[in-house]
Amino acid sequence: MDRPLSYLVIAGVTIAGIAASAVAAHSASGSVSIIKSRGQICMTSNGLPDHATGRFPNAGNPHRIAAQFIEVCVPENPVRTSRATQLRGSTGFALNGVMIRPGTADYYDPSSRRGFSRDPASGWKLDGKGAGAMLGLDQNNAHVDHRGLYHYHAKPAGFLKGKNSTLVGFAADGFELHYVGPKAMSGYTLKPGTRNGGPGGKHDGTYVQDWQYTGGAGKLDQCNGGTLDGKFVYFVTDSYPYFPHCAWGRVSGDFGTP
Repeated sequence: MDRPLSYLVIAGVTIAGIAASAVAAHSASGSVSIIKSRGQICMTSNGLPDHATGRFPNAGNPHRIAAQFIEVCVPENPVRTSRATQLRGSTGFALNGVMIRPGTADYYDPSSRRGFSRDPASGWKLDGKGAGAMLGLDQNNAHVDHRGLYHYHAKPAGFLKGKNSTLVGFAADGFELHYVGPKAMSGYTLKPGTRNGGPGGKHDGTYVQDWQYTGGAGKLDQCNGGTLDGKFVYFVTDSYPYFPHCAWGRVSGDFGTP
């Protein structure tokens, strides 16, 4: 039997015959349904948030926000394995139905008018948050892709505002995503000194290659994983990598591709 998740705020939909609570919505009216069914947690949404967004298109982002049809499922009871799987494209979803896509497909390219392109030849990949101004991120650390898909690259400020629960959503392998502020410390640090080649300049976080995993006592693992109330979860952090870029569980077939 399909079961609605009782701890979720569902915007503008009815699930299993139960009228869901309305929330203050973006003018384009976000809607989301999240249920547990046959060992999976399944989310269906139109991809629009339950909070105001920035203006799209803008100087760094030429695309217009548009409703989507999104339907993804993750394991209800994920099992942690001994090897992490690197994630590409969408790495999870927030409870408001917005997709989480922390990475980019853009690289430093001095021959491009914008200074970056999809050509990976330089080896210097833009970080979504670090290059936020270049990519037109809004106040929620989100922007829009060529399809009009609104998605988060880092901490979803609008979604978290006024929220009582730490639960943000689910990663692609089914483990929960939580935000607890500075209580969860990333294990990544900026490399010292200046870049060897490429764009030059100091390692300032604009590029993924500016960061290194150094770990340490009390720090999260390389996938932003740790323990909360005795169970393994991933954390949304204020600093890089912001969301997990890899997964310890078996990744759902609905994820893993750009």
